[in-house]
Amino acid sequence: MPLAKRIVPCLDVKDGRVVKGVKFEGLRDAGDPVELAERYRDEGADEIVFLDITASLEKRATLRALVRKVAANLDIPFTVGGGIRTMSDARLALCSGADKVAVNTAALQRPALIGRLAEVFGSQCVVVAIDVRDTGQGYEVFSHSATRSTGLMAADWAREAERRGAGELLVTSIDRDGTKKGYDTGLLRGITSSVNIPVVASGGAGKLDHFLEVFRDAGCDAALAASLFHYRELTVGQVKDYLTENGVVVRP
Repeated sequence: MPLAKRIVPCLDVKDGRVVKGVKFEGLRDAGDPVELAERYRDEGADEIVFLDITASLEKRATLRALVRKVAANLDIPFTVGGGIRTMSDARLALCSGADKVAVNTAALQRPALIGRLAEVFGSQCVVVAIDVRDTGQGYEVFSHSATRSTGLMAADWAREAERRGAGELLVTSIDRDGTKKGYDTGLLRGITSSVNIPVVASGGAGKLDHFLEVFRDAGCDAALAASLFHYRELTVGQVKDYLTENGVVVRP
């Protein structure tokens, strides 16, 4: 029996509100994180991702009180990222109700952090988030909320993250983010074929077909979406029904 594919709504949080933009810019309000998380739980989401999107840029810790409020009403896995720079940050997020922590900028700056997190909390708790832009020379990794080039190629960094102990990768196409043009299956296929840990696709979901493509053509384990769900263009249930009709195994 193949592992069930996961549908994962994402809460990008700024100043205590869920926001959404296009290509990480032009953010607009999308609602209250506690209310949205409850709605997605009730719709059948397999997991919720909470990203404090300006924490790294502002060099501050994640919004822990808000994380606690969201977590208090969830009985599904909950991943928290943004501003996770140290072991202490990760511990506080997990103690506030997160099941997993997502690291991005800090892992790029200090790759050994991945191994330390995995050693102390277990690989299953460690998600390495990778923001990628197609520069014309290949798929390059960017840090600090997609504002700084790293010079690293996405597949190379994905392999290193796995080697250092990551239990999962959250791969976002900056070029597709918020565009609703579909996931970058070329980028994602390059990563799923390079690693042996689950890959969560992010950036570009706009219609039902896109979810089918990311599982069937790119080999991803989970598909993340934000604006599509926030503004009720589709529900989690509609996505799951469509996937089931097309032979993809999903959880009820």
